[in-house]
Amino acid sequence: MRKSISILLILLIQIPVSAQVLGLLKYDGGGDWYSNPTALNNLSNYYNKATKANSYVFPQEVTVEALLSSGISFLHATGHGRIEFTESQRSILRLFVTRGGFIHIDDNYGMKDFAEKQLDLCFPDAIKEDVSHSHEIFNAVFPLKGLPKIHEHDNETPRAIGYFINGELIALLTIESDIGDGWEDEEVHNDPKEKREKALKMGSNLVHWSIVRD
Repeated sequence: MRKSISILLILLIQIPVSAQVLGLLKYDGGGDWYSNPTALNNLSNYYNKATKANSYVFPQEVTVEALLSSGISFLHATGHGRIEFTESQRSILRLFVTRGGFIHIDDNYGMKDFAEKQLDLCFPDAIKEDVSHSHEIFNAVFPLKGLPKIHEHDNETPRAIGYFINGELIALLTIESDIGDGWEDEEVHNDPKEKREKALKMGSNLVHWSIVRD
């Protein structure tokens, strides 16, 4: 245990304090939070090349309890099954977004109902609505006409369900899109280059939104 903590501290020291940090959420409930292991690194690299930014991926998965001390600004979760938060964890997530953090949950097929219920419980006072295609998340870096469709799922139209506090988008649930799979290494899903590009562009818009919020 002490060895793993020491390694983590060394990795953290290598991350500039001013860097924007992306993190993968290790959530409770039994869902496969680890299902897209190459996604965030690829997204960070793509975003950095497109914008000359200096984003990094937190060196290991993060729990809700460790979130506020992690430096993470873009919190991503994915999977195919159940996701659950305790009331204590919901309080931490509420504090996370009030401090400027942004939450993105991408349904990898099967977690949509669980994730939507948990976000409703986390942000009961938020305005919840499908995000307009004119919103900056679709135009921040790359102009896109809504969420790209990477995998079929139920062959329905992709949706971006947003949670707004004081008019500001603080959390997003993406369904029927599977953009996280589009961030993975090419050989993982063998998706066409065009689809992967659209997924990475959409992800870059989300990362940029989490930083500038305008």
